[in-house]
Amino acid sequence: MAKFESLTRLYDSLRESSHDFRITTDPFPPLDPEKLGKSMEIERKAAENGKANIPARNARELDEVERAIVDRVESQRDAAFQILEDQLNTYATRLRNLDFDGHFSQIEMTNHSSVEDFQADVTKGRDELFIRRKDLKATDEELEDFRKRNGLEKRIARVRGSLETWLKVLFVALLLIVETAVNGIYLAKGNDSGLVGGIGYAFGFAFVNVIGTFLLALFGIRQLNRRSFTLKIIGFISLLLWIALAIALNLAMAHYREISATAVDNIGPLVRQRLVSDPLGLADIDSFVLFAGGLLFSIAALLDGLFMTDPYPGYAGTYQRYVNARDDYAAEREHRVEGLKDIRDDHNEKIDGIIQGLSKRRKECAAIIDARTRMTKLFGEHQTQLESVGRKLLAIYREENRAARTEEEPKHFKAQYKMERRKVIIDTSDDWSDKDLSERIQTAQADLSAQMKRISKAFEDAVTAYHELDHIYPETINGSPA
Repeated sequence: MAKFESLTRLYDSLRESSHDFRITTDPFPPLDPEKLGKSMEIERKAAENGKANIPARNARELDEVERAIVDRVESQRDAAFQILEDQLNTYATRLRNLDFDGHFSQIEMTNHSSVEDFQADVTKGRDELFIRRKDLKATDEELEDFRKRNGLEKRIARVRGSLETWLKVLFVALLLIVETAVNGIYLAKGNDSGLVGGIGYAFGFAFVNVIGTFLLALFGIRQLNRRSFTLKIIGFISLLLWIALAIALNLAMAHYREISATAVDNIGPLVRQRLVSDPLGLADIDSFVLFAGGLLFSIAALLDGLFMTDPYPGYAGTYQRYVNARDDYAAEREHRVEGLKDIRDDHNEKIDGIIQGLSKRRKECAAIIDARTRMTKLFGEHQTQLESVGRKLLAIYREENRAARTEEEPKHFKAQYKMERRKVIIDTSDDWSDKDLSERIQTAQADLSAQMKRISKAFEDAVTAYHELDHIYPETINGSPA
């Protein structure tokens, strides 16, 4: 069965998730200037430093408290920038994992390999059906030849089912058991061992009477139906043999019953002597009943053997071989067509999944780029907020420091704090514009849809090719093409 390995890999890759994380809704928590001012004790330190005129009026550098404020703000900026870089790396990884270029290349490859895989499976099935069809043709010709040689063109063979055959076999077994039981009762009266001994002798007579008759009918007497004169002679001899066997055996059993009632030794020779000198000289009515019953059992076995199968020897077997070959071919063709149908449906289901997967990834690509833009904007706003916090805290410190001083303030107190902004560099090498991506996906979808049509066409061609075997090896002698 076609595996569509490249198509399956593409289908599975599009179904896999391209990431294993979630985006936080608040990546850059704002800095609270009031809480930070209290924790750093800015007002207290400003008053103490102001009384001591720290920093000095000629100081050009920030004092210890100012530097602590700036360091705290800028460390917060650096931490946020690290978060941003991590997120940007994650977005870049997600965009790479979408791998549109790779998937588009795989789609182009599967456009050829999938059809080739399907056609390979079609060829395999056709080769197998070719063999089955030749076998059917051979059995068809064999049956037709058998019919012509034996003058059976206008009659269909009588073929028994397995259940019917077993019932006929069981009927023979039932005849054997019943005759053994009936004869055993009659023969028990003259047997020293009683009923057990009578049944033992009765089984021997019944086995030859029933089984022997059945085999003669099945393999011998049925030869009377043959067209060959020699085989008819064999059938006629078998019929005479059965008549002689049935009469002689059942007379012998009847005489055995009478002689065994009076004699103990040499019963066998006495029975043979009676059969020669006075075969019909039965004195007891029970002996006649025993004889007649044996004949009835023999006739029943004869009829069962004659109609065990078709009356014409060999016809049923020849016809059954033809029927088996025809049924095997029909079943194999149905199996192959259903198999190709399953392959086609599986292929089309995967194609639908790939098309849906591409559309889903297009939306995911747009969402990633949008989230990246939003994250960058949030970082810019966060830097502005941090700068504002730094200015506010420095203003509080300087105002308190100025109020407590006895000397002039340093010149840098009048300078406004400007935080150095961290520049964001975004790698857009794996970015797709939504327009370009939409066009490529539409092209890929068109290619995949065309591939589905090619597979469907290949399926129809395969079914047609399978049926063409009926015309290459026509089977019309014994019926319509299979």
